[in-house]
Amino acid sequence: MAVKDYLRERFFPHMWCPGCGHGTILNSLLRAVEELGLGKNDIVMTSGIGCSARISGYVDFHSLHTMHGRALACATGVKLSQPRLNVIVPMGDGDALAIGGNHFIHAARRNIDITAIVMNNRIYGMTGGQFSPLSGPGVNATTAPYKTIDNNFDVVELATAAGASFVARSTAFHAKESTEILKKAILHKGFSVVEILSQCPTHYGRKNKEGDAASMLEIHKANTAKLGSKALKENPELIPRGIFVDVDKPEYCEEYDKLIAFAMKKEKAS
Repeated sequence: MAVKDYLRERFFPHMWCPGCGHGTILNSLLRAVEELGLGKNDIVMTSGIGCSARISGYVDFHSLHTMHGRALACATGVKLSQPRLNVIVPMGDGDALAIGGNHFIHAARRNIDITAIVMNNRIYGMTGGQFSPLSGPGVNATTAPYKTIDNNFDVVELATAAGASFVARSTAFHAKESTEILKKAILHKGFSVVEILSQCPTHYGRKNKEGDAASMLEIHKANTAKLGSKALKENPELIPRGIFVDVDKPEYCEEYDKLIAFAMKKEKAS
């Protein structure tokens, strides 16, 4: 099946701004799905609200476009009711770690078999360029005309500390790398978090003098380095990319099925 067969082409052209990294991330995701040979009926994509959340409308899978910040909550319900399905949840800054932050840490804690993609463009793009929990200090935004003072979450550290059993990071510049990481995340049995740094030239780039989309992609290239690389050892200030956590832990749906079987056995015995 070709990549374009996974798209609902009737909804194109899409609503993303020219140069937005989210389209590249969608490309990497669809190539991962294609290379894994997954059928459309084997996938459910759940999203919340925001630029990133529009992805669920563009893919020809089972999909839910849900409430702001509740994508993981809805995905948890889908996975518990149909454990055989591959559940993929693309989220932006807000859905993942602002209004949706509580759901994020508890999904990681439970280790439920869901693939969460955090599309980190460090800004709230759809609503006008407000700063987000991923912006970090010293950033210009419509709600921070004199720069932000809030520290940002480190998605990798947060996901790891909350108990996610697969944690990785890539960028929109490294599209092929993102595809390989997403393939591993989807196949992993447990809660998988893949942070992908994305560019927003319309709001973040313009406000912070980072130039057009091509210039912002160059920043992703220059400011990141692969885990274990010589560049990262020589310059620890670079943002590391790669797979940080990949461990086997009890998966929530499987443990829940065991609990049901145990309860039914006890009921019969009584």
